[in-house]
Amino acid sequence: MLELIVLLSVSKKDMYGYELIEAVSKVVDVNDGTVYPLLKRLTNEKYFETYLVESTEGPPRKYYHLTILGNEQKKQLLETWQSFNQSVNEFIKECEKNE
Repeated sequence: MLELIVLLSVSKKDMYGYELIEAVSKVVDVNDGTVYPLLKRLTNEKYFETYLVESTEGPPRKYYHLTILGNEQKKQLLETWQSFNQSVNEFIKECEKNE
């Protein structure tokens, strides 16, 4: 579900890599070795467009922007997650009834 968290984060606002890692880290434990390959894959799959912005603190930053295709993927993953979550919650309730 890391892909969903990344897509949801960037849907709020365009983000650069380190900023995105910080946002995702508030939800799940990740590092740059996990997130950057995911960003590359999502960009290759046309879910993100990238652009550079000059930085006062070093080299230009690569920002990620969610595309229409990325927004559709986000919606599909969100529906999948919500359905899975509902099924698990119903299973838990059934198990608790039997205790």
